[in-house]
Amino acid sequence: MSERKQLLLRLDPAVHDALGRWAAAELRSTTAHIEYLLRQALARAGRLPDNIGRLPRRGRPPKSAAVPGETEPIETGLIETGPGDAEPVDTQPGTPEAGAPEDNGTGTSEPEPGGGR
Repeated sequence: MSERKQLLLRLDPAVHDALGRWAAAELRSTTAHIEYLLRQALARAGRLPDNIGRLPRRGRPPKSAAVPGETEPIETGLIETGPGDAEPVDTQPGTPEAGAPEDNGTGTSEPEPGGGR
């Protein structure tokens, strides 16, 4: 990929905030979204160069682009504590495990004085 040009751009803070919110809604960084919008404007005006490169893909590559023979680790919900040992893990945070005392919100699992909740 060719070297990317850097540009210092001064914007009104309200414009920058609006671009940031729009970019987040489109799952892009603000910088990537500004480049996307500039490319759209150039294309509409008929001024987009023919030799322009594609926007670089960001984030995790698609599964079809995975390297053959390499697999991602599978989350099993177990924690290995030693050779051959595994303990189940609560995979849904915020839900008490079966038989575990509930958190009473005080940082302890002791019942509150007077009966609790």
